[in-house]
Amino acid sequence: MNRLPVILAALGLALCDQGFARALPTVRPVPGGIAILDVGSAGTARPRVTHDGHAVLVVDEAGRWQAIIGLPLSLHPGTDLVQVQDERGAHAIPFSVADRAYPTQALKVSPKHVDLSAADTARFSQERRRLDEIFETWSDEEPDQVKLFVPVVGRRSSSFGSRRTFNGAARNPHTGMDIAASAGTPILAAAAGRVIDTDNYFFNGNTIIVDHGMGYLTMYCHLSRIDVKVGDTLRAGTALGQVGATGRVTGPHLHFAVMLNRAWIDPELVLPPSVGN
Repeated sequence: MNRLPVILAALGLALCDQGFARALPTVRPVPGGIAILDVGSAGTARPRVTHDGHAVLVVDEAGRWQAIIGLPLSLHPGTDLVQVQDERGAHAIPFSVADRAYPTQALKVSPKHVDLSAADTARFSQERRRLDEIFETWSDEEPDQVKLFVPVVGRRSSSFGSRRTFNGAARNPHTGMDIAASAGTPILAAAAGRVIDTDNYFFNGNTIIVDHGMGYLTMYCHLSRIDVKVGDTLRAGTALGQVGATGRVTGPHLHFAVMLNRAWIDPELVLPPSVGN
């Protein structure tokens, strides 16, 4: 049985219920969250806004320019600044960042994905340099939407930001949302965009990265199959591939990650509430 039409219908209903096309993300000014700042009248030229040296997504909402700022997990609570360049010149806007305690999580995986061989270490280092370049992608076209489609139907974890240990060894915080689904479940593009990377990575397995415009990227990891190629232009809901268990995993699932101005943010803030789980 082809489940894709059923999945599309379910996700389309969720989007209609949320008034999706015009919705802004949930504001949560914490490390790994989002701040939204009013930066002027949309009757003027779009201002250039930067945070920590990275250009920020700025959209017209109800006649006002809104800067949608991704806040890195490494950010310290307190007062932060964005730099604004507009018709008045250069100036800074302060905003407050609150603290947030993320959970810890202990996982068991294949030892080869914790105690890396010399060859695997070299591979990972090369992959990290390549991904760092990809994550710097900036395109001037404004995203069609800021709130996103759910990329796959399944049980969503709340593991974003968790401090993880693999086989007892501490590793970096988790930078995405894990959505549990059976192997072979279709994965859909969370919004319109352009495919900027597809590859098999040591930790992420089969991976797709999509540029939605102005530093807004989504990443889909651990796929069993990839059905798009670099350069493809996607509509929201385009089939990208299928859920799998490639890379460092404990079972089939989609690792779904969202980046704004070079910061990984909690996908929960740009997705509709979980439905049907």
